[in-house]
Amino acid sequence: MSSITQASSTSGGNAVRSDLQPIKSKRRLMITLDTHIGRTALQTVAVAAFFLLWEFGVEMGWISEFLVGKPSGIWWRFQAQMLDGSLIVDSGYTLYEAIIGFVVGTIVGSILGLAMWYSIFVARMVEPFIVALNSVPKIALAPVILLWFGTGLLSKVVLVVSMTALVALIAAYQAAKDADKDLQSLMVSMGGSKHQIFYSVIIPSSLPAIIATFRINIGFALVGAVVGEFISSKRGLGHLVYNASSLYDLNSVWVGLFVLMFMGFVLYHGIDALERYLLPWKQDIGHTRVQA
Repeated sequence: MSSITQASSTSGGNAVRSDLQPIKSKRRLMITLDTHIGRTALQTVAVAAFFLLWEFGVEMGWISEFLVGKPSGIWWRFQAQMLDGSLIVDSGYTLYEAIIGFVVGTIVGSILGLAMWYSIFVARMVEPFIVALNSVPKIALAPVILLWFGTGLLSKVVLVVSMTALVALIAAYQAAKDADKDLQSLMVSMGGSKHQIFYSVIIPSSLPAIIATFRINIGFALVGAVVGEFISSKRGLGHLVYNASSLYDLNSVWVGLFVLMFMGFVLYHGIDALERYLLPWKQDIGHTRVQA
């Protein structure tokens, strides 16, 4: 009797273990994919599949090459523009405008936003004007800015600054207002001055929100540079896209757009590197949560 019971329990255990095998296999697969290499491989496969389906659809006549272009045509156009140097010049011009305007607008806006913490009276006085200016689409200001500053590099930089400064100002001021009140009260009770509170509490507490705004402003900076080039420019990716679209050259349009995507991708990861350098403690907290 005991032997029969032991045999049944053994067979039951084997059945349970066999049922758990698919679950364990799926779990191992998910762990393998949920790594940097795994995610990169999946993303690469997804991008390759997208372009292969696009190419196949055009070849089969399901998609109009005249309206959407063709991946192989985009690649040949990209090679041609790289070889004659025009794409490098245009990309460098747009990148220079975007970075200069981004740095100036984001730094000036962040400093002004933090400085508004010093005086509640001044902050309440200027807040309606900031909201009013922020509600105006900055693209609508492009003709005025070009009229004031000309059609050269300066006008594009000013347009980028106008699109990034207010966003940075509002984010920095809100972050300063939300800084830890208990810690501020503690410093006041210990005799800390307003300047000491600002440098020891307000700025460190606001940095994560300010750097998060950098990511948003990267996109605004590229948009501002391209819009300025749309309106009036002899160089830049905006000029390339505008001229190509007017000639119905969709392959060249996609070349400009994909280069802009790549720029945004690189700049975004540059902000990530800056965050890891300025806020190493934030990375440690995130790693601890994942381990937990």
